[in-house]
Amino acid sequence: MSHQICSRCIMDTTDPKITFDADGVCSHCHSYDAVEKTWPLKTYLAEDKISQVLEKVKTSKSGQYDSIVGLSGGVDSSYVAYLAHQHGLNPLCVHLDNGWNSELAVSNIHNIVKKLNFDLHTHVIDWNEFRSLQRAFFKAHVVDIEVLSDHAIFAVIINLAKKHNIKYVLSGANFATEAVMPKSWVHRKQDLKNIRHINKLYGELPMKTFPQASTLRHVLLMYGLGYKVMKPLNYIDYNKKEAMQLLKDKFDWRPYGGKHYESLFTKFYQAHILPNKFNIDKRKAHLSTLVLSKQMTREEALEELSKPLYDPEELEQDKAYVLKKLGLTPEWFEDYMKAPPRSHYEFKSDEKTFQFLALIRDRFFGASVS
Repeated sequence: MSHQICSRCIMDTTDPKITFDADGVCSHCHSYDAVEKTWPLKTYLAEDKISQVLEKVKTSKSGQYDSIVGLSGGVDSSYVAYLAHQHGLNPLCVHLDNGWNSELAVSNIHNIVKKLNFDLHTHVIDWNEFRSLQRAFFKAHVVDIEVLSDHAIFAVIINLAKKHNIKYVLSGANFATEAVMPKSWVHRKQDLKNIRHINKLYGELPMKTFPQASTLRHVLLMYGLGYKVMKPLNYIDYNKKEAMQLLKDKFDWRPYGGKHYESLFTKFYQAHILPNKFNIDKRKAHLSTLVLSKQMTREEALEELSKPLYDPEELEQDKAYVLKKLGLTPEWFEDYMKAPPRSHYEFKSDEKTFQFLALIRDRFFGASVS
């Protein structure tokens, strides 16, 4: 397929599954429009739906906490914590320390929980075990190395929810800034079978303490025990720039550059590994969503995309740090970057189980963006 860029957003043929209509509008735009039709934001705003939703969370309280908020130090999760406080909730804030936190992320988290007077549970992952897992994913040449951190925080949160009898998890995931993401650019975070198989083949240590929660466990908790993930940002007119300004004003919150750059590894992974090994620039998806939600123009997005992902000097510093921390030599990493990618599905996966459970979920419970 020759290179083509969408005439409405800035997604292009680096997504192998993208299609275009006769006007050059891509499949991501059409998917966005389809979801938006079932997502009556104007009605939600008029009815103050966010208050109704969070009141339901508040009345579900049966212990010390009424909900859980996963805090990364980034804008979305920080704003969810602010919303929870505004609506009188008392969540348990949860942070995963995987060894890659930037000082900025730690500072942002500390400021937010201190000023909101929320309790914070920080789960510190065993570094040697986590390093072994990350090295295994490098050796497997799969695209989503970040599935490890995402799976771990997911597992920690649902285990804490069960321990404290908390029914609601308030997530920073949202339609307004995250609607666009090609499936081939990521892997499903709950696929524990995939993680275990890659670690079995390439890992140096067993997964003794790494937080784990299978797809089946997730479904049983959600539909058997009533655990529910709520996305409050989908019930408000969520504007990223306005949210960032509010956080700066109220919490001395400081921005960290690109999306999810509160993690030093994520920054290096998204700004160097993905574009140079996998031909993936996630800014295209992030900026396209902001174009579709009218938070920036297409021209502004293209201008932002034209900027370099990394300052050359900063890249060399970050590369040296990451390789040393992971115990990888520059020569090994150079060979890794040149080697062809492999699919997660070349390894064991619980995808069939997930598809079966998703079919049952959609048939009996329905699916929504909430």
